[in-house]
Amino acid sequence: MRLAGRKIWGGRDSEELIRALRQIRYTHVIAQFKKEDRFVEHDFSIFNEVLIERRNSATDPITACTVVIADPIIQSLNDKHFTCLNHVLMQELSSVATAFYMRLFYHFSIPFDGKHLNRVSFKKRYDDICLEWLGGLTVLKYRSDIIRDQLGSHLDQLVRVGFLRSYDISPAETREGFVIAFRPGARFASDYQTFYVRRHQGDFQFNFHDESQAIGEPHQVAYLFVEKRTGQKRDGIPYVSSRDVETAKELLRSLPLSQMEDFLDFALSEARRTRFDLQTLGGVKQYLNSYFQTSDRRATEKAKASAKLVQEAEEQLKSDYAAYLRTAAGKLLESRPAHERATIEDLARAKARPPVGGTGFLSNTFYELERTRLTIDRYPGEVLSFDLWKERTTR
Repeated sequence: MRLAGRKIWGGRDSEELIRALRQIRYTHVIAQFKKEDRFVEHDFSIFNEVLIERRNSATDPITACTVVIADPIIQSLNDKHFTCLNHVLMQELSSVATAFYMRLFYHFSIPFDGKHLNRVSFKKRYDDICLEWLGGLTVLKYRSDIIRDQLGSHLDQLVRVGFLRSYDISPAETREGFVIAFRPGARFASDYQTFYVRRHQGDFQFNFHDESQAIGEPHQVAYLFVEKRTGQKRDGIPYVSSRDVETAKELLRSLPLSQMEDFLDFALSEARRTRFDLQTLGGVKQYLNSYFQTSDRRATEKAKASAKLVQEAEEQLKSDYAAYLRTAAGKLLESRPAHERATIEDLARAKARPPVGGTGFLSNTFYELERTRLTIDRYPGEVLSFDLWKERTTR
């Protein structure tokens, strides 16, 4: 409500908020467009759902409200089919000046190259502006009346804030009526860079107030709890209760967001072990102390497990490399002349021959190892080193 300009909050404000939400909830968007080989008409509401929360009774002031945006709108946002405009500037403008700002921003943006502002202008018939831009505003006959009684003050406002450099109302050349010519000002150029260019480059970011950050993280925690408790995907959870959001704020005073997933896994595991059915986020607070007590031990165990995995992976790599060497050396030896092969094989048998009275059980293994080593030594550079083989394998 502060974003809407309200400084106080009470029952009357609650009812006005509900009325506004319902107006949007029951407003339909009808989109008509060509899709593949068919003409489509898509009818949907802006909000799919509205959740209103009050403290105790139906007459109490609202404590929280949640809206669920319609899927077609979400899809358009994901596809970047949207326009960013300067909301702070529009709050300073009249409703008519705001309508001009929104329309002209689009028409100025099309020919503007980011450099030559003086080359940009836009003209439109006055009667078309009244019908298409201003919802059927009365079309006046005289230029002086248009400026003095209707549009002049609103267009002058856009000139004062720097969005327009100038405007001119002149008689139309083709038929009776007037044409208004608009030229953009420096404020348009700066808004173009901030809200248009950066948006299409994909690096536009909003600078949130600290309070917004304090709202965002608790909601993340509340949604994460529902995901883990129910197994639902985040997309399938329309909203979370304000009570869980308040509990999340308390938890974030004890734990950073980066540890919250680990803590929730621990709490849900402990709850299952004692057959406690966790329904709300408030139920996990009882596990904070035991989480802190066991965190050092679990961190040590986790580090040991990670080290063991690394060691096992390294040992597996070495084993795989040894297999590669045997195969590569065997192919390399097969490609050499017969007398070279015979020399290496004789040396390998001599090295692998068991001692007098010993067993020949391992002699074949020793022979293979020695033949591989001798082949690699005899033809250096023909077989990949461990580091090069590892790089190619892991790639």
